[in-house]
Amino acid sequence: MRVLVIEDEPKMAGLLRRGLVEEGYAVDVAADGPDGYAAAVSRDYDAVVLDVMLPGMSGFEVCRRLRQDKVWVPVLMLTARAAVPDRICGLDGGADDYLTKPFHLLELFARLRALTRRGPVTSPTVLAA
Repeated sequence: MRVLVIEDEPKMAGLLRRGLVEEGYAVDVAADGPDGYAAAVSRDYDAVVLDVMLPGMSGFEVCRRLRQDKVWVPVLMLTARAAVPDRICGLDGGADDYLTKPFHLLELFARLRALTRRGPVTSPTVLAA
């Protein structure tokens, strides 16, 4: 499984990379919003771990643009922004899950397994009345 980590803090990015590699994932890392967005649209990933506070483009905007471009890769937002309005913004903006820092790596791995076992989503379901 290949995961894209979009995280600007070098220590956090390194921790995520090491942990995910030890769990058997192939990992690419992008350090800002524009590079992360470009990577996500140019390669097929099984999941994206996305920070919110990124240079160049926020994680909220990265996620919105991916969904506008019909990129349906599972997105797990991983951020220090724990307020309910932030969580709502992330989930309504297209994220599939939202995990706040600090977190435990084992929980992150479990959430990634849950997201990826659902299988690929080709488009959102729209219900009509």
